[in-house]
Amino acid sequence: MLAKRIIPCLDVRDGRVVKGVNFVNIRDAGDPVENALYYDEQGADELVFLDITASHEKRNIILDVVEKTANDVFMPLTVGGGIRNPDDIRDLLNAGCDKVSINTTAIREPGFIREASERFGSQCIVVAIDARRCSGASGAPPDWLLQNESLEFLNLKSSISDRQSPIWEVYTHGGRKPRGLDAVKWAQYMEELGAGEILLTSMDRDGTKDGYDIELTRTVAEAVGIPVIASGGAGNLEHLYEALTDGKADAVLAASIFHYRAYTIRETKEYLRSKDVVVRL
Repeated sequence: MLAKRIIPCLDVRDGRVVKGVNFVNIRDAGDPVENALYYDEQGADELVFLDITASHEKRNIILDVVEKTANDVFMPLTVGGGIRNPDDIRDLLNAGCDKVSINTTAIREPGFIREASERFGSQCIVVAIDARRCSGASGAPPDWLLQNESLEFLNLKSSISDRQSPIWEVYTHGGRKPRGLDAVKWAQYMEELGAGEILLTSMDRDGTKDGYDIELTRTVAEAVGIPVIASGGAGNLEHLYEALTDGKADAVLAASIFHYRAYTIRETKEYLRSKDVVVRL
């Protein structure tokens, strides 16, 4: 059995680590490189950097932060935010990251995921999905979807008309823009195009410390054959355990509980091992 992974997430804005609740009410949480060094020493399995306003502000990726981090830490590093073309991926990999996380560009141009996975390998292409539970589509689907009847299954309106419940809608631009896409079906489509992993964030639970959306996590994990990283809502160690067992996630991503030292990575892994979850110690 593959070991479950514990992944701290560093949301970066203007060169600083930040944390919010439901993607808003942002507050400072320290220097990204210092945080990365701490997690490396703690024995984290991987680390994720997300530049949370890069796509919204149409800024370039945070290469300087990546380079400084990669020079000093040795755990796998995933970076997302502001990735628009293959050159961005190449620059990040050259700067020292191991995987890239893509959200907004995947929805603007799904073929980019196929191109990226073929060029760089699916093992380094992570598709990030920010999802919110809903009863109706609040956003207009992308033009490419409206122009392609064969992809109508992705349209959230199709899921609603079929009375499939519950339903989650995909958001982009740091949770600012609803896209009218069914999150579960979108995950399946991204796997089909070559994504090697899904980073799944519940916008309803993000920063609340109320626990992961287990139903969302399990539904996506059962729908795809690639690893799913659960994100959004971790408040205690039991929440991580639930996501890895009931939620069937392959990894759990957390921010607040690690940034503010509520728990250490070692403490987390020892707890999970005591509950018969396979982890690397």
